[in-house]
Amino acid sequence: MTKKEPTAVAITEEQLHQNEMLSLIVEENSELKKLLVDFTGTKLDKEDVTVQMIAEVLAVEFPEFMYPMAEENFLLGYQQGLKDAEKLYCGTTKTIEE
Repeated sequence: MTKKEPTAVAITEEQLHQNEMLSLIVEENSELKKLLVDFTGTKLDKEDVTVQMIAEVLAVEFPEFMYPMAEENFLLGYQQGLKDAEKLYCGTTKTIEE
């Protein structure tokens, strides 16, 4: 019996950054979801509406809502990145005299 070597799978950068939640088809289990799905489906002429489709339609139709949401998301991510970077650095600084 021969031992199989693990194989590497190459993916594109687009696949790496793709969020699976955005490709989910939205279930109409509330009035707001039904309204968003119906509006988006009519706008894009689609029966199955995904989260990504709703986000794109909202960005075009209601930018004054989406821009602050995106900005807040960016700032929170940036802030978390700074906190993570602070945790990584635990040494002391040294002054170099010339």
